[in-house]
Amino acid sequence: MSAVNGVVALYQQLKTEWAKKTPNLDKCGNLLSQLKVGLTQLMFLPTSNSIASEQELLLARDILELGAQYSIAAKDIPSFERYMAQLKCYYFDYKGRLPESAYMYQLLGLNLLFLLSQNRVAEFHTELELLPANIIQTNAYVRHPLALEQYLMEGSYNKIFLAKGNVPADSYNFFMDILLDTVRGEIAACLERAYQKISLTEAARRLNLPSQKAITEYGKQKNWKLGNDKFFHFGSAVTKNEDPLPSVELVAQTIEYARELEMIV
Repeated sequence: MSAVNGVVALYQQLKTEWAKKTPNLDKCGNLLSQLKVGLTQLMFLPTSNSIASEQELLLARDILELGAQYSIAAKDIPSFERYMAQLKCYYFDYKGRLPESAYMYQLLGLNLLFLLSQNRVAEFHTELELLPANIIQTNAYVRHPLALEQYLMEGSYNKIFLAKGNVPADSYNFFMDILLDTVRGEIAACLERAYQKISLTEAARRLNLPSQKAITEYGKQKNWKLGNDKFFHFGSAVTKNEDPLPSVELVAQTIEYARELEMIV
């Protein structure tokens, strides 16, 4: 019992630190490391064969939820993925034993957004199938990544940029930024193929960047050539076919085929 009390004491320290306006992430990380060791020793993580009490399971779930939120603040994607893998055991395998967590759908929706930002669409749909239909239709945390996936399928990139200002929780901004970078990369690749040159203003509009400074920096990252005319030039990226299609010959050949078919009929 003293071991459990030790874990509870560490959890209270973590909870107090995390509740601050600007939590000390290093301190939170150290406390989480100690708590993970403590939970392993107590053997009531999902990997254990021992039977845990409801209080112990709730304590472990609360710690893992804080760990997932900490991972986002620390921008540690592998850590977030590990915490979510463990949390799903509590959300689904133990749902008959535990009351529903207030953070459950916020974190599951965040996990969906994570998968979308990594272009892991098949896993996105697998995770979505675990959720009840009424939650998919009505829960704001789940509907947000679901709408984004639909916009991606449609190629409605402008709607994805607009969705940045309508996230259901601040923690969603981390993966939204990753997704927006991916979308910008897709648009930039299209611009390189479709244009020989494009103005700074138009490029900024297409890429949803706020200023000429922002688009200039983005152009540098892409190694785009900026001319004195304030246009990006893609001359080297767009190569014209040196051997144009023999259109006249093709038309004549097509007509000849048509005549031969007519004679056969």
